[in-house]
Amino acid sequence: MSVFEHPEFDSHEHVAFYHDKPSGLKAIIAVHNTNLGPALGGCRMWPYIDSQEALTDVLRLSKGMTYKSAMANLKLGGGKSVIIGDPRKQKSEDMMLAMGRFVDSLGGKYFTAEDSGIAVGDLKTMATQSEYITGVSAQYHYNNETPDGNPAPSTAYGVFTGLKASVEYALKTDLKGVRVAIQGVGHVGYRLAKHLHEHGAELFVTDIFPEGVERAVQEFGAQAVAPEKLYSLDVDVIAPCALGASINDETLPEIKAKVIAGAANNQLAKETMGEALRQRGILYAPDYVINAGGVIDIYHQRMTSSSEALRTHIEQIGDTLKEIYQRAESDEKATNIVANVIAEERFNHKA
Repeated sequence: MSVFEHPEFDSHEHVAFYHDKPSGLKAIIAVHNTNLGPALGGCRMWPYIDSQEALTDVLRLSKGMTYKSAMANLKLGGGKSVIIGDPRKQKSEDMMLAMGRFVDSLGGKYFTAEDSGIAVGDLKTMATQSEYITGVSAQYHYNNETPDGNPAPSTAYGVFTGLKASVEYALKTDLKGVRVAIQGVGHVGYRLAKHLHEHGAELFVTDIFPEGVERAVQEFGAQAVAPEKLYSLDVDVIAPCALGASINDETLPEIKAKVIAGAANNQLAKETMGEALRQRGILYAPDYVINAGGVIDIYHQRMTSSSEALRTHIEQIGDTLKEIYQRAESDEKATNIVANVIAEERFNHKA
């Protein structure tokens, strides 16, 4: 199948494939849209089944970044990169050096950052080969802590802010005693769990890696749940914080929660899932709106700003979501569709 005929191809401006035989690197970069500015999006390393699965992921994720930047009022476009391989077994310094050269070959059309399977140390290695690597140094932290370039704290704080706003809108309450099921307790999911625990929420957690679950159980009194049981739990909120497409034909009928608000990208397997959720009275926080804290962080690190300005910008995520919810309710449309319309109004014209 040609890239142009791929079901996830959406007028992407640039899709590049790269193979570095000495290091074993096999990677794809997708640039979706640069009308508002250069494309920004993280680099993900994942043990994809094959290159077709990797292509599907990078096309979907890069498009999501365009919408995310537009909804976060950033002068940036959307892109993404994926490396095919198990980060726990196959990652090497030579591979990261090669990835840096790959990013550099696009000449600044695409800036990369941290994502699943890639750490700040990996980005620093890439940065020896390219100036288009972000998240390797930082001046600001939303909570005035020592910044290290990792955008995960800002992503988690943004998701927390958005989840809190969603609970206020749908359940007319604060977070105390609210039952939240978190799928994935990695860099972002763990920090989200910490915020929720500090505000009195009752937590249920699952992850394919047991160490994250054990940590949440020990530190936050969370209940461990088998991955296949999470969506059928009798909880108030489900927070998908792992890979995408977790809201699908199998999980949708099981959902008892009234709010879905999490950090994962592309949570809906199909756009029509948004309407199905609306019909069932489930409030869905569009993923690229609620998880924009990380890209907001990276944007502020590249300009003259302050920790206070960064925090204020992240906290606007809650206000943006409430605007979407109000418009969706008055127009009787799914929240993801309303968010798409607003984003497209912003990025379909060059800045």
